[in-house]
Amino acid sequence: MDVTTLLLLLLIGAVCTYLAGDKLASKVALLFSTAAMGITLFLLATVSDFSTLNISLPWISSPKAYFALKVDGFALAMVLLTTVLTPLILLSSFANAFKNAKSIYALILFMAFAMAGTFLAADGLLYYIFWELALIPIYFIALLWGNDAIETRKKAVLKFFIYTLGGSLFMLVAFAYLYHKAGSFLLTDLYALQLSTEEQTWIFLAFFLAYAIKIPVVPFHTWQADVYQKAPTVGTMLLSGIMLKMGLYSVIRWQLPIAPLAAKTYMPILLGLSIAGVIYGSIAALRQKDIKRLLAYSSLAHVGLIAAGCYSLTFDGLSGAVSQMIAHGFVIVGLFYAAEIIYRRLETRSIEAMGGIRVQTPKFTSLFMILVLASVALPGTFNFVGEFTVLYSLSQINVWYAVLGGTTIILGAYYMLKMFQNVMLGEANAKLFADVTLGETFVMVVLISFLLFFGLYPKPLLDLVNPSLQEIFTLINRS
Repeated sequence: MDVTTLLLLLLIGAVCTYLAGDKLASKVALLFSTAAMGITLFLLATVSDFSTLNISLPWISSPKAYFALKVDGFALAMVLLTTVLTPLILLSSFANAFKNAKSIYALILFMAFAMAGTFLAADGLLYYIFWELALIPIYFIALLWGNDAIETRKKAVLKFFIYTLGGSLFMLVAFAYLYHKAGSFLLTDLYALQLSTEEQTWIFLAFFLAYAIKIPVVPFHTWQADVYQKAPTVGTMLLSGIMLKMGLYSVIRWQLPIAPLAAKTYMPILLGLSIAGVIYGSIAALRQKDIKRLLAYSSLAHVGLIAAGCYSLTFDGLSGAVSQMIAHGFVIVGLFYAAEIIYRRLETRSIEAMGGIRVQTPKFTSLFMILVLASVALPGTFNFVGEFTVLYSLSQINVWYAVLGGTTIILGAYYMLKMFQNVMLGEANAKLFADVTLGETFVMVVLISFLLFFGLYPKPLLDLVNPSLQEIFTLINRS
């Protein structure tokens, strides 16, 4: 058993889900996604040397391309994020009655297949194909099953699609140039290239456009809040919990090791843009009246700090960024799910129309409160581990980077606790708020358990990813 089994399972699962019909689609999708999670956990538990799982098979003769997959702790951690969150996202959607359910559930599995492939690909052309394949399902999920009027959705989703596709084309041009220099798309061959400073600059900027839009980094973020708000919650979870991590992962795996001189040259600008995202996202979140838009801007602020960790070019920055990527995936999915639970009962996303929920459902209030505290990086949660490590890495460069980056904690605590107060506290809401069901409780408890376990004991995850990051850090600092 290897990672190709995992990819095939997700792809076959997408086909079987569609063929199963609307009534069985959700169950079939959950079955295949759970099996994919099981394979990932099995590989983590039984394989001591992940390099034995690497695959490199001739694929296309001209241009010379390989079906190459690189399996290390970093890649497996991101695949684990994908395969654990996917069944939870599917399970969270069971209370929704989707029209043409077989299609949306098949698209979710296909998207998981493409995202897992992106994290594993070790050939530039294969990586680019997986990268673009992941865009197709979310486009249709947001367009066909989203919120608000179809014309409004079309505008937001088309903007997202054009932005993302346009940025990716610059990356494709960069890969074409790298192939011209190396005669190969293989990651190891691209790492070995001796590019001039000017060549690295253009390659770096081409990659940056693709990744800055996907993450997103200010000022390439303008698609984000509208799409997060208008996509169905399952789509928002996939976008915020997993898909944006493709950009952050790629910065560390592809951009920095291939063009390290350019990264060092432009580090102050990159850190400035990342920290600007932290401050802008936090201030924008303070002004939001729609709970999904508030969480969207909160996510923008947090990923800005993760990007700063990546571009700090320190080992602590890379390690903290990866920890925060995974922690952010779980907490943001939990928060959007809590917003969806509220919407199902109150039929509104307006914060002003909420309030008084705590009186009717203490259980949900407690679960929601833990997620809010995790979001603001309370010590004892996994978010604290990642944010503290990133801020420490920034302080090694310049203490002011850490001070400005730390505003995400201060402002985040303010707007998240204010949101919680307005949504949950006060006199009982006029509408009946039924307590969370067993399925809803299960999803939230699993997400919270992960955040608390690795918040108190992050060593297993750090031991998994740090050897891979050390290799990448050595490549970035090669002479």
